[in-house]
Formats: sequence, structure tokens, C-alpha cells
Amino acid sequence: MPPTSARATESARPLAQPEQEGDQRTPEGSYLIDHHKPDSAFHLALHISYPNPADLARANERGASPGGDIMIHGLPNGRGWIGKWHRVHDWTSGCFAVTDAQIEEIWRAVPDGTPIEIRP
Repeated sequence: MPPTSARATESARPLAQPEQEGDQRTPEGSYLIDHHKPDSAFHLALHISYPNPADLARANERGASPGGDIMIHGLPNGRGWIGKWHRVHDWTSGCFAVTDAQIEEIWRAVPDGTPIEIRP
């Protein structure tokens, strides 16, 4: 299966690789969907294999934690009514948010181990 391409939500933050945990940046590069997370605070979530060894090495050089818990997920539980309006403001802390209907479709179509490429 060819890699899936994802694009981060545009925001006021500059596009750049995360430097440390909490910097609110979305990682860029090649990763995997490493597991489905049904017990998320969001309506379903697919966990992305960030950080990879290169991400860890960059963070270690700075003496920082690279962070983690980067996911493709639906809206916060109980807030599905927001729908497409969630895109008005980037609220994801580096994740990819989609509507609940979209994450249900992605959840069914994308198995664990699927390679993805995240580009600006």
C-alpha cells in the first residue's frame, strides 16, 4: 500500500520539525500508523509512530524530550456537533483533527502498520 499523505492545519506557528515536547508543532517525515486507540479523549484516534530514531537523536542533542502522542483523531468526545468548524482554529497541539465521520472512515480503511508521509 503506498504511503498516505497528510497535511498539517495551517496556523500562526512556523512550519518546522518539533524541537521538544510542548512546542505545538506537527512532525514532518515518514512514519507509521502504529495502533488504533479506541479509548481516546477524542472520537477514535490513530497513533502515529512519532518520534522515530532521527527525532529522538535530534531531541537528545538538545537535551530535550521529543514528545509523542501524535495522532489522527476525531473531535473531542461529545463535541462532534462542531463538525467542519473545528478547522477555524488549530487546537490540536501537533495532531491531525478530522470530523467524527471522517475518522470513522479512516479508522475502518487504515490498518496498523500503514506507512504515512507528513508534509507541509
